[in-house]
Amino acid sequence: MSFERPDPDVLLAKIAREQAKARRGRLKIFFGAAAGVGKTYTMLQAARGKRAEGTEVVVGLVESHGRKETEELQEGLEPLPCKLIQRRGAVLREFDLDGALKRRPALILVDELAHTNAPGSRHPKRWQDIDELLAAGIDVYTTLNVQHLESLNDDVGLIAGIKVWETVPDTVFEQADEVELVDLPPDELLVRLREGKVYLPDQAQMAIQHFFRKGNLIALRELALRRTAERVDAQMRDYRDDHAIREVWQVSDRILVCIGPNLMAERLIRAGKRLAAGLRAEWIAVYVETPRLQRLPSERRDAVLRLLRQAEQLGAETATLSAPDMSEAIIQFAKERNVTKIVMGKPSRRGLKRWLMGSVVDTIIGHAHNVNVYLLGSPRDDGPEENRDGALHGPALPGFDDKPGSRRTAYRGYLWGIATITLCTLFNALLVKRFELSNLIMVYLMGVIHVATKFGRGPSILASILSVVCFDLFFATPYLKLSLSDIQYLVTLAAMLTVAMVISHLMANVRAQAKVAAHRERRATVLYAMSKELSASRNEMEIIRCAVLHLYMEFGGPNVVLFPNSQGRIVYPRDDGLPESLHGADLDVAQWVFDHGEMAGQGTHTLPGSKAVYFPLTSLEGTIGVLALLPVNLRRIFLPEQRKLLETFINQLVQAIARVRLAENAKTTQIRTEVKRLRNDLLRSISHDMRSPLATIVGSSSTLLEHDDTLNPADRRELSRAILEEAMRMSNLANNILDMAKFESGAMQLNRQWYPLEDIIGTVLGRLAKRLEQRSVKVEIPSECPLLYLDSVLIEQVLFNLLDNSARYTPEGTPIEISAELQDEGVIIKVSDQGGGIPPGQEDMLFEKFFRVHQEKARSGVGLGLAISRTIVEAHGGYIHANNKPHGGAVFYFFLPTERCPPSVELAEAQTD
Repeated sequence: MSFERPDPDVLLAKIAREQAKARRGRLKIFFGAAAGVGKTYTMLQAARGKRAEGTEVVVGLVESHGRKETEELQEGLEPLPCKLIQRRGAVLREFDLDGALKRRPALILVDELAHTNAPGSRHPKRWQDIDELLAAGIDVYTTLNVQHLESLNDDVGLIAGIKVWETVPDTVFEQADEVELVDLPPDELLVRLREGKVYLPDQAQMAIQHFFRKGNLIALRELALRRTAERVDAQMRDYRDDHAIREVWQVSDRILVCIGPNLMAERLIRAGKRLAAGLRAEWIAVYVETPRLQRLPSERRDAVLRLLRQAEQLGAETATLSAPDMSEAIIQFAKERNVTKIVMGKPSRRGLKRWLMGSVVDTIIGHAHNVNVYLLGSPRDDGPEENRDGALHGPALPGFDDKPGSRRTAYRGYLWGIATITLCTLFNALLVKRFELSNLIMVYLMGVIHVATKFGRGPSILASILSVVCFDLFFATPYLKLSLSDIQYLVTLAAMLTVAMVISHLMANVRAQAKVAAHRERRATVLYAMSKELSASRNEMEIIRCAVLHLYMEFGGPNVVLFPNSQGRIVYPRDDGLPESLHGADLDVAQWVFDHGEMAGQGTHTLPGSKAVYFPLTSLEGTIGVLALLPVNLRRIFLPEQRKLLETFINQLVQAIARVRLAENAKTTQIRTEVKRLRNDLLRSISHDMRSPLATIVGSSSTLLEHDDTLNPADRRELSRAILEEAMRMSNLANNILDMAKFESGAMQLNRQWYPLEDIIGTVLGRLAKRLEQRSVKVEIPSECPLLYLDSVLIEQVLFNLLDNSARYTPEGTPIEISAELQDEGVIIKVSDQGGGIPPGQEDMLFEKFFRVHQEKARSGVGLGLAISRTIVEAHGGYIHANNKPHGGAVFYFFLPTERCPPSVELAEAQTD
């Protein structure tokens, strides 16, 4: 056995799958060929074994069908009460999904995986109930017969001669953690049937004559054994892949299943699923819509939509192509997607008809190189017939008749064709004596082109034939007879008919392609417009408004975007006033979609009774909300191209919301970081600046206490002065912090009065007299300086901070200058020194909170003085700046506006008094 180094990407994908699987419950299916082989009995035995091991086991729903041995095995197992549903006067017992989720046992038994739930249940099928249990982390035991597998439905129908309506997607069977085959030979099963251990005697006899014929049981047993063997083989290949034993496939297969609006399509999908399962390959179901198929009634196109959705349930990727040539579109798509196998219906054309009209299958076989083509034959001789576009058309699907409206539209086109040729004939009657007959033919051709452009192929073909008839009757001799006197008219009419038919065909195709191109162009325009508006949206509400409007315009239905509250419950947004918003969405359905991350509502398999369709808004972090859309027409949502367009809309909406939330989170994080930094700076500065004063106070006070009897009066005064100075310093520090807090909270109110500038400067110099006693302070104030309307206490604090800052950072003995300069709208007050100046680039940073130029100075303050000064000056409507002087030193200056005329001298003196 040769081992190879595992592919890291494969290992990562495997780890991701295992992590996702670990969060889900384990599903075990007891699989059998038919009813009565002992699936339920074996399931109950296994459940009892689990309970003996200590596992919590609950019986969710078990159908004993009156079998005593089955009922005996249920004794001792905790039953879950069934949900009773009234239906047409009868009471139906159904599995209580909500009760099971509330009970949350370790293991629950739910019989009959393929069962169809009663109307009004959350899910139409029981396998969907079980899937929700698994998503909740609950292990499930269930049972399944082979005839209920979706991909085997046709084979079972051919074997047993009956149609099985209750089916389970093969993906459910394939994703089961364990499948146990419960096998019983056909003879023993027939004996159990005759003994009444499967059905009641009367029912048993009828079953033996029909479904339970020995040949049927043998065939069904073979299908069950083969399907189980395929699963074992898949497990073996998974093991080889996981352990990198060897390469299983040189190139992975990809299967393309081509379907059309016919009865063969469903068989093609199932055959493609079986082939893909056998090869462990990806598969794609594709429908090519040619111009002819675009004119089909909406009901038949809806049938194709349902088939594509069925293929999605079976695990296929689906695509709808629009092209004039079906074979060319299929070949091109196969090349783009690296398809290795194509599955198609067998052509029904034979002999000369097939040679003349061609076949899509023959064209693909001839041009699709390195691609294997698998043909599926029709089980009936009167199968569908290929048309010229390669589409397979059989009898219309049941209940799919043309709408009267579409018929009236078609009739109107034919009437316009007749009217157009009539007008051309009347016009030619005026020209016949002045122009050659060839010119009259051109007039008819113009009429044919007009009809083909406006009304399509059918009316244009009628117009072509009528133009030839009218030309022969009214303009070719003998007149008013469908006969020709000259053989050249026969050639002319044949050429005329041929050209008219070709033109009508080409114009009809051009018209259809123009419609498709216009539709694609409109979709691109809508996507561009929405993405442009979403990118320009600045908040979540603008994004939601934009999305609701564009979704309404494109899909024609009111919609609403729902988000959870802080408790994780979906709530309705406040009324945004948009008429496009959906009012009255079912919040319970929306909550289920949000919790499970799956689509639900009308047209889905989950809560289909709801009026709206609910889509999860899923981002990388999980489901962030729900989109509720009330569809006017389900085709506008569930057609593959429309579904992809809607998914693109939702992805853009989710990305826009994620972008805005990310920006808000980044802004919040930045604010929190800044607040944390400021808090740390404040604590560090306060602790640093209070350490020295406290040390001085503690040292001086301890000296006074311990050596009071030995200290002389001069030493006592010096120690007392030191304590006072340091206490004042701490008081100033506390005041600065409190003042800044008041300003930033808006609690500080200005008490403005009229004051002379000289008094304010004098007061500040008096407060700093001891600090400035070793310096020369020069004051220059113009004699014409007016009274200033200000808060004197706060402006004094500004001057105090500036002078204290100059005294702190300049050498002892250097002079300080205070000056005032009159401006047109106010006064500039300057404080200059002759120190070392301000480091270049830090002039504006000086006024930021906690910023200090000389961090190494222990007595440099907490860094709030200049910040407080700026706040005070700006509160007065002024500004403050700092610059270096040309010959050394720094100058701090602030501007105070004179917004009002000062009062007279008498009023000012009275105000001062």
